[in-house]
Amino acid sequence: MSPSADLLEVAKRVAWFSDPETALDQPPLFLAHVMTYGTLDDVVIALRAYGLEGFRDALKAAPSGVFDARSWAFWNIKCGRCPAPPLPVREL
Repeated sequence: MSPSADLLEVAKRVAWFSDPETALDQPPLFLAHVMTYGTLDDVVIALRAYGLEGFRDALKAAPSGVFDARSWAFWNIKCGRCPAPPLPVREL
């Protein structure tokens, strides 16, 4: 199934570091960027495509360095993960 034009536009905006098709091939990373940098319209489009379960999966596989504290807290509450676990950190 090919992504909708709306979803490609969201990917172009929130995953500026990659071409939209490549960004959409990595749903957890793409959704992490939507949850952190997306507008309300971006979130609605992504929710339509991936559902709340996709957002929950993105939180479980969250890469370090993408989420800020505010977005992390909000999305963990929204997805029923209360209290929120610590923000992901890079392991050196």
